[in-house]
Amino acid sequence: MRVTRFAPSPTGLLHLGNLRTALLNFLLAKQEAGRFILRFDNTDGIRSKEKFSQLIREDLHWLGLNWDIEISQSDHLERYNFEKLKLIEMGRLYECFETQSELELKRKKQLNIGKPPVYDRTALSLSGKEREILRSNRKGYWRFRLNDKNAEWKDAILGDQCVNPSHVSDPVLIRADGLYLYTLASVIDDIDYGITDIVRGSDHVTNTAVQIQIFEALGKPIPNFAHHSLLVDANGKALSKRDGSLNLQSLRNDGVEPMAIISLLMSLGAPGVTKLFSSVDETIKYFKLGSLSRSPAKLDMNTLLNLSQKSLQTLPFDQIKSYIISVGVPEIISEEFWNMAKENLKSKKDIEDLWVICNRKVNLDPEDPNYSYLKEAFSILQNFEPHNDTWRLWTEKIQTLSGRKGKDLFQPLRYALTGSYSGPDMNKLLPIMILKGLEIIE
Repeated sequence: MRVTRFAPSPTGLLHLGNLRTALLNFLLAKQEAGRFILRFDNTDGIRSKEKFSQLIREDLHWLGLNWDIEISQSDHLERYNFEKLKLIEMGRLYECFETQSELELKRKKQLNIGKPPVYDRTALSLSGKEREILRSNRKGYWRFRLNDKNAEWKDAILGDQCVNPSHVSDPVLIRADGLYLYTLASVIDDIDYGITDIVRGSDHVTNTAVQIQIFEALGKPIPNFAHHSLLVDANGKALSKRDGSLNLQSLRNDGVEPMAIISLLMSLGAPGVTKLFSSVDETIKYFKLGSLSRSPAKLDMNTLLNLSQKSLQTLPFDQIKSYIISVGVPEIISEEFWNMAKENLKSKKDIEDLWVICNRKVNLDPEDPNYSYLKEAFSILQNFEPHNDTWRLWTEKIQTLSGRKGKDLFQPLRYALTGSYSGPDMNKLLPIMILKGLEIIE
């Protein structure tokens, strides 16, 4: 059974970049009836906030990416301490004392003589007495000692991978303040919860090489890895997480439909034309991890908005009914309202605007050049029942009596009813206005 996880840090809002990671892990697990775990990487007690955890939960539920187990790394500190001691005993975790400025100076010297800026392991040569003296002045942090063995794995997206550890600094696993960093905490949790497959961004390739050595040091099986390409804009520029329009809360507030987001992410890096999926279950059947492109995935927001409009317009009435009623549409005419409204919507926000039009009162102004024409027309309207032919039959009757035709016939009527010379199909709108109770003020 496949077991995957999505591991966001609750330090901000969920955005399209990390949502793609969540989706790929979810689909990989569910394709084989496996388990999908939501893990909050919240060891940083200062930056991690419960409010962000809750918003991430809400976003995933809204999209239909429901998880089987939820865990938090802040609950596992004792477990990390246990593994820390094991790594120290086997000589793979060692204490260091350099400050950031000292490390930066070393990097500059290495670069100046043409060497890679890799940590020189000075801390390993310290005597016990020297360590005691340093500890009295500053707190130590802990690095993992990489061995000389190349890290090799068959990546499910990138293919065969090989990383030479001589080009990588021994990674810091525990900060001077005692904070466990992602690299170690993640491996321990992946072991404890039986993670079989890890899908994440291609910016984690080097990190994967490091974590493979940690799995080996702890004597545990290495999961399968897959590294998907990163998102770029239509011009090929890397997307910034600071772009507020990319977070799920903003998209949700703007009325973007959840299946439009899922459908767009399904198409990124995948062959074929962008398809609008009707449900998350449908995406599971189409998903093929190995077919994803290694090239950067271009995110086109216009495509997202077009998908959202199409997704909204094809929603069955029973899935939108509660929202329609929530904006004030009486339940008794809610289905008729939806049949009229869906052709004129770009987002759910437009539903409220259309209901405002339906609630308009017709104000007949004696100063209006069309006053007499409109007064006669609306007196005639009172004799018509609301159905799909009402607009046609009404305007035909008015044409016969007034002799008007074309714009002179239709535009004054539409404007009096809606306050605009364009808009929804009057054959569908007028019956709703009558059913609601059209009020005419002279």
